[in-house]
Amino acid sequence: MLRRKNKATTTSKAVMGIGAMVAGLGRLVGGRIGDSITGFGLAHIVLGALDMFRPSTRIR
Repeated sequence: MLRRKNKATTTSKAVMGIGAMVAGLGRLVGGRIGDSITGFGLAHIVLGALDMFRPSTRIR
């Protein structure tokens, strides 16, 4: 039987949190390397947010 979960998973929130820390680190580094690190962190924030709203199923 498949069940839908209504709550956001903690994994999505963890990915968003790590992305926020990486983006902040990139802003501290600065320059072209810092821009790349910031983009990497922002990508994780976006992917974590998209994962929260994705309909997930759980096999019971």
